Amino acid sequence: MSDTWRAVEIAATDTHPVRLAVLRADTPTKQVSFAEDEWPGAVHLGVFDGERLVGISSWIPRELAQRPGTPAFQLRGMATLTAHQGRGVGATLVRAGIAHADAHGAQTVWANARDAALGFYLAHGFVVIGDGFVDETTQLPHHRVVTDWSR
Repeated sequence: MSDTWRAVEIAATDTHPVRLAVLRADTPTKQVSFAEDEWPGAVHLGVFDGERLVGISSWIPRELAQRPGTPAFQLRGMATLTAHQGRGVGATLVRAGIAHADAHGAQTVWANARDAALGFYLAHGFVVIGDGFVDETTQLPHHRVVTDWSR
């Protein structure tokens, strides 16, 4: 793991190549833009290895249905290029995104996590809530995950 990774804000469109390479590689759709990309308060983070964007995540201010009234952010479109997985890029993105959510008054971060990535989320303080489901867009199994912190 590198101690030099740093997450920076990027444009939504900058996320598209990594979303395509990682999140859409094994799915029936190749759609890489999300309706929420341009929502007020949405932020997109990227981690670079030199000049190359190697990891991305999007953070959307959106309430968690299971916790109405609790300020929250949804983590969407998190992806790290295969060659950089397991090197701390994802952890850097999660830490930076949670810090952003906290700074903007959120008490919860949640995501619809692919089952294949559940181990990552659990290792970074998330817990599974509810039953699993197959995502309509990707046709892959997912679970909702959430992390909270006390204020």
